[in-house]
Order: sequence, then structure tokens, then C-alpha cells
Amino acid sequence: MGARSHRSVTVVMAVGLASGLALAGCSSSSSKPSAAGSTSSASSSAGSSSSSSAAGGAASGPALPDLSGKSIQVLAEWSGQEQQDFQKVIDAFTAKTHAKVSYQGAGDQTPTVLRSKLAGGGAPDVALLAQPGAIAEFAKAGQIKPLAANVLSEIDANYDPSWKTLGTVNGQVYSIMFKAANKSTFWYNTAQFSQAGIAPPKTWADFLKDCQTLSDAGITPVSVGGADGWTLTDWFENVYLSEAGPDNYDKLAHHQIPWTDPSVIQALTTLKQLFGNDQFMAGGKSGALQTSFNDSVTQTFKSPPKAAMVYEGDFSGSVITSTTQAKLGTDAKFFAFPAAGSLTDFVVGGGDAALATNDNPATMAFIQFLASPEAAEAWASAGGFVSPNKSVPMSSYPDDTTRAEAQMLVSAGSGFRFDMSDQAPVGFGGTKGAGEWKDLQDFLSNGDVNGTAAQLEKDAAKETWQ
Repeated sequence: MGARSHRSVTVVMAVGLASGLALAGCSSSSSKPSAAGSTSSASSSAGSSSSSSAAGGAASGPALPDLSGKSIQVLAEWSGQEQQDFQKVIDAFTAKTHAKVSYQGAGDQTPTVLRSKLAGGGAPDVALLAQPGAIAEFAKAGQIKPLAANVLSEIDANYDPSWKTLGTVNGQVYSIMFKAANKSTFWYNTAQFSQAGIAPPKTWADFLKDCQTLSDAGITPVSVGGADGWTLTDWFENVYLSEAGPDNYDKLAHHQIPWTDPSVIQALTTLKQLFGNDQFMAGGKSGALQTSFNDSVTQTFKSPPKAAMVYEGDFSGSVITSTTQAKLGTDAKFFAFPAAGSLTDFVVGGGDAALATNDNPATMAFIQFLASPEAAEAWASAGGFVSPNKSVPMSSYPDDTTRAEAQMLVSAGSGFRFDMSDQAPVGFGGTKGAGEWKDLQDFLSNGDVNGTAAQLEKDAAKETWQ
């Protein structure tokens, strides 16, 4: 699942970055390897690092207690390089508190592993999950604890209130986002755009015009990875948020309005303007349905390219660099997903939120640290990481692309929204060959707007929604 890591948390947010801004590629990672690993960290030194605010002023890390002799167990998805980078965060915490921290990586199975440990005993003190729906389930079942006052103070100091709201269940805050990603990045082959004489589009109408111009120039406009149904949910979510607005997005995400609602019909009709035009997609409908996410990106930037642009998240950058000779920022750039409606500045992103299974002081101290700029800085300099923490200085990030990604996240404000399919029950929003994935693949094939809406509603009605 390394591409989108299909259940990676995704968010949709309104941002102050112009949608037509052409940005260099992203280095954020969203891979969720299945291999598990464990490490432990302990230190007798009592060092304390400091951080600078995003505006450039100095800001020290949180005052944490001496936790000598205390042990904390942490469960998250990360392994490989990501685990090594997270270890830097653990080491920084250990240096401040003298606590011993042990880590277990569980990959895509992290929610399942946590659920099993909560039921059978031996639960970790802290877990980081990419599924807000699962966090809400744990909270409503009383299996995790509300965050302590000192943690909430750290959140209030460093996050826009929308991020706090995201972790709130029944009026209490249970989680806070530590690592985030961006999923409204539309990648383009700069040479192909130059050949056709076009610039990155700002609106859906401009996008369709560019597609026609590219097609007239003998260049296939778009590569679509329709063999992976999750990519189609992301297409839908970007279009739907822009057209239907945040309120309707929230309602549909929780099935408070049906999938036959006129707003859904409109979004599908808009998508059909691309999906219904074989000349605009590499290989046409049948080709798109046989193309995986990875291949959809690779074929856009290999030599010779099969398409001029491809939509997917910042993790596309790692596919470009690992499978082609294209250079990010020169041969391959991205623009924000073109606005299909009145909401013109929006982003789809992702991340991992920290929760506590107990209210021990050491547990809460670790999450308080994760909510601080100091913790984010410990990972940020290594790359493959962006934080929604507004107090993290942009200078902490290793390149202009990642800085732009981070700025988009902290600029989200009250328009922040979570990816719809990741909020849905897994049977509807996250199962290969079923539910929304399958229904949108069928839509790509047959273009039946009303029939697709009816099938989406039929499948949604089978599930229990949060």
C-alpha cells in the first residue's frame, strides 16, 4: 500500500495558497510498510532542545517532568527509514525526561494490532493511527483516554483549532495529528506542458481546456491509475469539496446525506467530463482501469511519456524519483488540484494522530511532546515529514518543496477536512473490489452518473457509520 497506503489519513483543507501555484515535487512519505519492528531508547542525559517559531522567534520546548525509571510503549505504522526518523523524536524525548521508550511498528495492521492489544491486554501507552474513524470507535468504547490539560495547552499553543476539533469525540479531545501529508498535488511533465504552450490550470474549466490543447498537440493529457480504486475516491473528494462545500462534505463523510444527493450527482457529472473522454486519458477508459497508481505516475515521467500529467498525493514524488530519470522541481512539478466549484483553495492531505490508552503522567508527557514544535523539528530535518504544527519553523524542512507542503497544512485554518473514504467504514471506503472503490471503477468504465450514485448509496447503507 506504499503509494497511498490506502488507509493513510487524508485531509481536505482550505488554504491560502493560490491553486495555480506551480510547486516543485514533494518529498513527504506516506508509505505504510507491513513489516513490524521494535526499538528502545533510554538516556541518562537531561538535555533539552529548543525550537524557533514559524515566524522566526525562539520558542523553547515544553517543560516536561523527570520520568527516570518510567517506561512508555509506543505503537505506530512506521518501519524502515521512517522508523529510524521517528527514533530521533523518541531520543529527543528521552533526553528531556530520562524515560525509556520502546517502539513497535505494525504497518497497515496498526489499528488491528491496537484493537487486539486493547482487548487482550498489553496495550501500548501511546499509539499513532491514520484512521479517525477507528480513533472515534476506541473513544466511544472507552478504550482510550481524553488528553490531559497540559497536552491540550500544548495543542492550543501550536495548532489551529480545526486540528483539535479533528481529534474531538463527544466533546473531549482524544488525539492530535503529529505527521501529515498532502493529497491535492497534481503532477505535470514540464516538457509536455511547454511543448503544448500551456500553464498549470487553476480551475476545472481551465484544466479541461488544457486537456483539449494537449490532445490537439498530439499529447495525451492525463494518466489515471484506475486499477487502484482508492485513486478514484481521491478524484471524487477533491471535486466534491470544491463544488459542494465543507458542510456537505462533512455530511456525506458521515452518511448524513445520501449518495444520491444532488451534490453527489453534480460531482460525478463533473468527473465524467474527464472520465468519459477516452482522448483525455492514457489508454482511454480501459487503459486507465488497467493502470496501477505507481504505473500512472511512472508513465507520465518516463521517456517517452505516455501522458502530460497525473493526479495523486505528495507520495507521487518518491515514485517519480525511484522509477524515472525526471528531476523534481525541473522535469516534474505539481500544481494544486484545479477548483471545480466556488471553493478555490483546498488541499487533500494525510497524517498520523497520537492517542493515549491510559492517563499516566508519562503517557501524557509523551503526547504533549509530540504536540510541540521540538518533536516535529526532530524529524523534519531528515525529510519525508511535514507537520500541521504552526510553530514549527519553515527552516526546519530540508527543501523548498517540503516547506511549501508544510505551509499549506498550517494555512488550513477552519477549512480543514479529513479524507472522506478514510472516515468511512472500511467495507465501504477501503476495500478492494467493493464499496466505493468498486463503484467508482464501474463509473469510470460505464459513465452512468445516476446508476453510480444509486449503487454508492446502496453500498453505504450496508455499513454502520460514525
